[in-house]
Amino acid sequence: MRLYHSATSPYVRKVMVLLLETGQRDAVTLVAASGTPVDPGTMPLAQNPLGKIPALERDDGPALYDSRVICRYLDDRAGGKLYPKGPALWDTLTLEATADGMLDAAILMVYESRVRPEEKRLPEWVEGQWGKVARALDALESRWMAHLNGPLDMGQVAIACALAYLEFRHGDRTWRPDHPQLATWFDRFAQRDSMKATVIPT
Repeated sequence: MRLYHSATSPYVRKVMVLLLETGQRDAVTLVAASGTPVDPGTMPLAQNPLGKIPALERDDGPALYDSRVICRYLDDRAGGKLYPKGPALWDTLTLEATADGMLDAAILMVYESRVRPEEKRLPEWVEGQWGKVARALDALESRWMAHLNGPLDMGQVAIACALAYLEFRHGDRTWRPDHPQLATWFDRFAQRDSMKATVIPT
């Protein structure tokens, strides 16, 4: 299999952590790709018409894209290790969706400063995106700590990758003081071998 990837993409990092946690890293060859919404660059357009990464080429079917689809596929290939069976699955999927929503907002904030001309930037729009992140952080602290402290699953992986990206791209926005339980959990989770092996390069 071939995984189109960038080392700075938090969506790719989710996939890489899953590969390591399920013992499948050697099954995937990495192919570098990069671009933006206004310049697709080397994004795998033939594999993903949306022009996004990650995209996973398979030998037995069309390429898969969207990190959640790829993660479900790879986890199923490994025998279902990070997506629980039964009612617990819905909590895991909700956490993963929360993490991806945080990332969507955080990346749009980056694009606003890097892609949009300065005279066309809208600070209120940026703050609106951060508002989504802030509400998600509050929900994690107040509602989801029991799940995060439970058995390893993809919801935890996704949240950890999202928090790491916030600190990578938005380190000036200090989320830790108002979310002490979440910060403690993240620091502990970040010590997993799979997380240390996929640290975003600075």
